[in-house]
Amino acid sequence: MKALVLPKPGKPDTLNIAELPLPEPGPGEIRVRVQAAGLNPIDYKVSPNGHPAWNYPFVLGIDVAGVVDAVGEGVTTWKPGDRVAYMADFTKPGGFAEYTVTVAHTVAAIPDGVSFTDAAAFPCAGLTAYQVLTRKMQIRPGQSILVHAGAGGVGGYAIQLAKLYGASPIIATASPHNAEYVRSLGADHVIDYTTENVQERVLALTNGVGVDLILNSLNRATAQQDLSTLAFGGQLACIAGAPETVADFQPSSKSFTLHKLMIAGAYGSGSRKAEEELAILAGEFMALLQQNKVSAMVQEIIELEQVPDALIRLSQRHVRGKIVAKL
Repeated sequence: MKALVLPKPGKPDTLNIAELPLPEPGPGEIRVRVQAAGLNPIDYKVSPNGHPAWNYPFVLGIDVAGVVDAVGEGVTTWKPGDRVAYMADFTKPGGFAEYTVTVAHTVAAIPDGVSFTDAAAFPCAGLTAYQVLTRKMQIRPGQSILVHAGAGGVGGYAIQLAKLYGASPIIATASPHNAEYVRSLGADHVIDYTTENVQERVLALTNGVGVDLILNSLNRATAQQDLSTLAFGGQLACIAGAPETVADFQPSSKSFTLHKLMIAGAYGSGSRKAEEELAILAGEFMALLQQNKVSAMVQEIIELEQVPDALIRLSQRHVRGKIVAKL
């Protein structure tokens, strides 16, 4: 089969097209004929140093949509021909290939009306946003929210979901180039992080009270600053690093809640229930796609050979929405 492979630990520009043996599903697994695969920051963040579990050449790509091609022993929930989408275990070969294998209990059926490209766009970023807003924060109508990097995958999905669930106001950070796009997703206010003081603007927009919810997908430094913009009883969710001095933060009377997130951690948890939750979340999210309540935000559809260049652009953090490779 044709695959885009990482020959050894290295940056995305070392990826190349190669022929690999057709993988065979083991007990409890399914083989998927890949139709589309989404690109994510994890692809370029992990590849330079590799992972101890990887065997080379290794296939990246954790967002997968395709058709079940074969089932392993004991699999009764899926059959050849079923349309499925899922977030793969990044320690195992992924979706930048014509065929890939995954455990059967982590995938969800693609409903009628949802394309393979849309189904491949959302898993990692969409499920991260969906999990934090609905499962962790339990967002309620009327709550205010700050979403960092509103034009990106996690941020863009979070803004749409916040709008859907009645959050107000929805404040997002973005570059001037992406401001109108972020507003089109549902943001009420867009802060230009390149020229404005985000914390001062948030407090000004909330009459000094702060916001109820913050989703930070940037870094520890901005997460630390976010503590000063939380309202009493607020919640801060961090994807790329939590504040370093939470215990010493004053005023402690704000009584905030901190969520540390990595949805891919379900695979390393040792809990089948945690892995099965990925399929449940994906099913719920695709129902929103089917009902046109959320956009998949696909901004660019590329070929497998174009993935390395696209990952380089993604690493520069100026990509809007989602990029999907169509096989």
